[in-house]
Order: sequence, then C-alpha cells, then structure tokens
Amino acid sequence: MENFSHFVLPFVIGAYLLLIICVYKFIRWFKQFDRLQRATLRKNMFTGKLFPAVWEMFKECLLHVRITKKNWRLGYMHRSIAFGWFLLIVVGAIESRIGTPKGFHFWVAIFYRYFHHTPPENQTAMIFTQIMDLLLLYVLSGIFLAFVKKCYSRILGMKRTTKHTVMDSSIKIALWSIFPLRLLSESVTACLYGNGGFLTQTIGNLFNPQVAQILELPFWTLYSIALCTFFVLLPFTRYMHIFAEIFLIYFRKLGVKEHVKMTGFTKYELSACSRCGICIDGCPLYKDLGITEVQSVYLLRNLRNLEHHKDIVEAGKNCLMCNRCAEDCPVNIDLMSLRRISRDKGDLDTDGNYRYLSKVKAFNAIGRVAYFGGCMSHLTPGITESMETIFKAVGQRYWFMDEDRSICCGRPLAQQGFNKQAAELRRKNTELIINSGAQALITSCPICYNAFKNEYQLPIPVYHHTEYINGMIKAGKLKVKKSDLKVTYHDPCELGRGCGIYKEPRNILKAVATLLKTKNEKEKSLCCGMNLGNTVITLEQQTTIRNAALDNLTAPNPDIIVMACPMCKRAFQHGGTEANVKDIAEVVAQQI
Repeated sequence: MENFSHFVLPFVIGAYLLLIICVYKFIRWFKQFDRLQRATLRKNMFTGKLFPAVWEMFKECLLHVRITKKNWRLGYMHRSIAFGWFLLIVVGAIESRIGTPKGFHFWVAIFYRYFHHTPPENQTAMIFTQIMDLLLLYVLSGIFLAFVKKCYSRILGMKRTTKHTVMDSSIKIALWSIFPLRLLSESVTACLYGNGGFLTQTIGNLFNPQVAQILELPFWTLYSIALCTFFVLLPFTRYMHIFAEIFLIYFRKLGVKEHVKMTGFTKYELSACSRCGICIDGCPLYKDLGITEVQSVYLLRNLRNLEHHKDIVEAGKNCLMCNRCAEDCPVNIDLMSLRRISRDKGDLDTDGNYRYLSKVKAFNAIGRVAYFGGCMSHLTPGITESMETIFKAVGQRYWFMDEDRSICCGRPLAQQGFNKQAAELRRKNTELIINSGAQALITSCPICYNAFKNEYQLPIPVYHHTEYINGMIKAGKLKVKKSDLKVTYHDPCELGRGCGIYKEPRNILKAVATLLKTKNEKEKSLCCGMNLGNTVITLEQQTTIRNAALDNLTAPNPDIIVMACPMCKRAFQHGGTEANVKDIAEVVAQQI
C-alpha cells in the first residue's frame, strides 16, 4: 500500500478504539437522561441556542478563556496544548492533502514528514513547513509548563495540585511523550532528507546521518505507540474531559440541569472535570484546616470511577457547600448539585413527620408582600425587627409568613440529601404563598432566598432584602441619611456566589456609610465556617475558618462589620472582635 508503514498500526488501532468506546459511552449516557432532561433537549434542540454553544465550545475547549481569566499561566499551558494540537491536526491535514494528491490516508497527515521526503519546493510548501514547526514549538511550551506544574506548582500560581490514579498518571506520561517524540522523529527525518522547518531541521542537523538512519523508524514507531496509548486510555481517565466538555456545554446551553438523582447528564459532568485542581486552593477546608482528599475534584473522581464508596460518602459530607470551588471551576460544573447527589438519603423514610404542616394555614395577603425571615433570622431577631421598621417606613403592607417559626424553606434538608423531606416543605410553602395572594416574596436569609429563587416554581418575584431595600432607596421611597461610620461588607456564600448578588448591598452601604474594601470580597469572599453544609468538622475547626474570614473583614479597621445573612451574623458575633457586627437591614433601619 502506498504511503503505509507498519509503524502506523498502533496509531490507527488506537484511533478506532477511541472512536468506538467514546461513541458507545456517550450514547449510553444519553439514554440515561431522565424524562425532564429529554424534554428540555427536544424543546430547545432546533433553536438559536446551538450557535452560542458552538462559540462557547471553541472558547473553553480550545482557548480556555475561563482558566486564563483566573490564572493566565495555567490558561497559556492548557491553551497551548489544546489549541496547538488542534491546529497541528487542521494545518497538517491541509498540508498533507496538498502534498499527497494520490494515495492519501488519514494517518498520512500525522506522519507526513516520514512519507513525504521532498524538501519544500515552493513558497507555499515552505510556509506550511515553518507553520507546522511553530505550532509544534507552541505545544511543546505547554508540555514544558505542565512538567513544571507537576514539579513545582507555585510557579504557575497553584499551591497544590491533584493526586492522580495510576491510570491518570500513565496517560499523562503518554501525552507528555507524544510531542517530544514527534519532534525527534521529524528531526531525524529532516537530517536524512532536508525536509524540516526552522526547528526540526536545526535539530536534525545536529544528528549524524548514519545515526539518524538507525533511529528514524524506532522514533516514528514510539511516536505512534505514544498516540495509541493516549487514545486507548483516554475514555477511562481524566482526559475524557476533552470530549465530554463539548457535549456538556451543548446540553447546558439547551437548558439541561442536574436533578436530585444521578442521571446520564451527571456522567457528562463527572467526565468533563479535567482534575486541574484549581478548586483546591480556595477551599476553606484546605486553606485554613489543611484537609485534603475531600475537595470536589476528588469527589468527582470517585463518583466517576464508582470506587471507594467510603471515600465518596466522607468527601460528600465534608464540605461547607460555600460554592468557592464552583466559582473557581473553569468548566462551570454544577459542583453543589453533584455534592447533594452524593449525599442523597432518598431511602430514609420520614412518613408522618410533617403532619404538622397541615395545620399551617395561609393568610389573606392580597395587596401585600410575603416576608419570610427564615429559621436563623429568628435567632437574630434584630434583623426581622429592622425589616418590619423598613416596611413601615415605606408604607409596605406585608405578611410575616413564618412569624410563628412554623415552617422551614427546606434547603437545609436538601443540602444534607433529604430530598424527599425538602420536597414536602417546598410543596407546603408553595401552597401557602399561592393561596395567600401575595404579590412578591422577600426573605432575609440567603439560604431561603436561594431556595425560593432557584428550587421553587413560584409565580411571583422573589427578592432578598438587600434587593428590596436597594430598590426602595433608588425609587426614593426609603429616605436614609449617610453617617460617618466606616464599614466592611461580608458577601454571604449563598447570596454572593450562590445567587450573584454583589451590587445591591454595596449600593445600600454607600448610601448610609463609608464602605471599605477588603482583600477577599465578592466572588473571593471567605466563608464564615458556620453554614449548614458541613456536619463533619468540629466547632474548633469551624472557628478557625470563621477567624480567617473575620481577619479579612477587620483588616481595614471598620467601625462596623456588615453582612446580609443571619447565620454569618451569629458566626461573627461570637468572634470576639471589637467592631460591631450588624446585618445590613439593621444598619439601614438606624439611618432612616
């Protein structure tokens, strides 16, 4: 056969195996989508959402824009390998098709220099030769940085990298070998035939032609074997993210979301994780307590491999659910939903435990807003009292929905995997709100706000009290005076990273005080340590995390530390700080 040598067989076999295994896996996962996910796909498949999905695939799977924004060195490393290799394939295919008018096979593009010994004969051939060398150098620079990251990750801005399985380590070695072997293979061929570019020809000129003659076939064979090894191992390792992320982006753009149980969509999410380890450094459990092996990257690895059940359970429990890892994840994997899936206690029977809900009757709230303080607000009554003061100041008629502390929003149960029980509370709350005729729902607790906003299907708008207060001030209905107080603001995890509310609290505080900046704020805000997500760490460990957040807030020497979460308020009140600790509603109520 023309343009064939036996050394290409490992590459060909590996490429076909990769294709067969990936197609099989993707079809099997797709069949495991639940009914709602399938319906969402059918509804949106032939809409304009396809084009934004393709653009995001290009930006994130090849250019790695999100990683670059968080860490430009890591972004360059990932982009040079992914985009560089992609361009090597595309440009190489074009070059080989032009240079091989007869006897072309798909492997010729991969081993083109071996089968095409003629030195560049014209300007076009010379340009292709130089571009291919430049692209190879680009990829090699990324491989070099990956090696540096493995040896000393701090150079690339990471305090800690992930620990890999034997399979993951093996494929990494194969990947790191591919491009140096390609460089050596093309260089020894360039030594013999003078068909190299500025890089391969320069290195090739360093070889003795007799030695190059001996080494040529072994080098090309090793290059083919390295490619084969990478292809065969890819579907069973972290490098499956190369293809899984493409489908994940597409499905996500069409509106598919995680549910309370593991589905085929979950398999795509688990496989889209590249184990980059970016989620580790910002995790309070690692940063403040030195706890490892429980971060999302490890939980996803164990869930994906369906191994170490004990590790899955422990890693699933030992998490603050603070969303820091989800904020840092360059793939935007729904890490909190996956964490809740790992905690699922669906088999636990609590039938009859919620009979008391039938006694909770709806209030006739037509023409009013419903106000839901939340369980923790009742433990910090200054917040609910301040909100009532604000409602009266703007002439707002309201129904204090949980004034008698009768019912929870259900999110704390959902966070711990009690999905059936949380659903019972959601059903009752939804019934109460709809039957009341309330025109909007306002809550002071970010946990409740996240639940009502994102987990309920309410027919009325839902506001956190920072949104409501900000709106009243902007509309001129709430008159406030500015004080001489200097304040710092703590972004609650559920309100900030969980719901994206950053602007409104700052607008309010600038109207009533002087707002000081802190080192870690907004998306990088530190968790108070006292949330309801973790049932594993001790009180002393929670206090350590709380103190780190408190140090961040007290560094500018404020008169008051302000937050917008009753749980954060309770946490910081016990921190022994000289600064006052208040909720934003309390600060506003005092400045009316």
